[in-house]
Amino acid sequence: MAGVLDQVDRRTQLAGNNRMELLLFRLTGKQRYGINVFKVREVIHCPSLTHIPHSHPVVRGVVTIRGNTIPIMDLSKAVGMASVGDPQQCFVIVAEYNRTVQGFLVSAVERIVNMRWDDVQPPPRAAGNSNYLTAVTRVDEELVEILDVEKVLAEVVNLRSDMPVAQIEAARMSMTSANRILVADDSSVARNQIKRALEQMGFQTELAMNGKEALNMLKQWAEHEPEKLQTLMMVISDVEMPEMDGYTLTAEIRRDPRLTKLYVMLHTSLSGVFNTALVEKVGANQFIPKFKAEELGNAVLSYAATLKEKA
Repeated sequence: MAGVLDQVDRRTQLAGNNRMELLLFRLTGKQRYGINVFKVREVIHCPSLTHIPHSHPVVRGVVTIRGNTIPIMDLSKAVGMASVGDPQQCFVIVAEYNRTVQGFLVSAVERIVNMRWDDVQPPPRAAGNSNYLTAVTRVDEELVEILDVEKVLAEVVNLRSDMPVAQIEAARMSMTSANRILVADDSSVARNQIKRALEQMGFQTELAMNGKEALNMLKQWAEHEPEKLQTLMMVISDVEMPEMDGYTLTAEIRRDPRLTKLYVMLHTSLSGVFNTALVEKVGANQFIPKFKAEELGNAVLSYAATLKEKA
């Protein structure tokens, strides 16, 4: 795996064409899983781990890599399955999510595959809300499950989504008739974190599971419910989403004359290899990395205050 991540710049450009590359791996059985290469810093054989007393049960230990001490999480155990077993026989996927670096212990790492986001589908509804899937796809006629790593991290790290009282008061002072926000994110945990933060500030939220669903909602409003567009303050979109990513969603919004003036904020855990030029290319107004409730609130308040001044 030494050279598996040696073309990150090229891969970053894939997102502008609704494409992505998926690193395939296995946990305890034959089922294949995937993680977006954008999130991955490197893949290594698991080194010796240092156990930390009283740590979360899925954290097998910590290790120092390139001068940074990072937690190593048993990904199989984190999603409710048996442990991957002896770490010395496993691999570590070192990944960056939500501004933090962590290692995910897996039993085997296979290869990288290049695909279109529209070949990646939301998980079946029969899977319910308790599963750890954010999407599914097929590779070599086999099902590949894409895990909701943000859900795993939320359970381990327990990220706060409460807004400070001062921001809640400021939101009330900045509120205009355009007080609704459309949130597009494939992670149920991320959607609920954002929803809770915004609604504490007094904003109404509309939720979409991916870019395609969000775009369809916007076009439906433009065609049949224009009053909804008139009260829509902004769109907050993740970047990585099945069927249509956030870059493509933004580009499609800018192409539609009925939607082109919408304020679009990209809010993503792709903080480490984020391509600012690509954000400008597709026409997004702002980018902020996930997830800090107060920072998200400040960004929303800043734009709300601008609208208030123009009103």
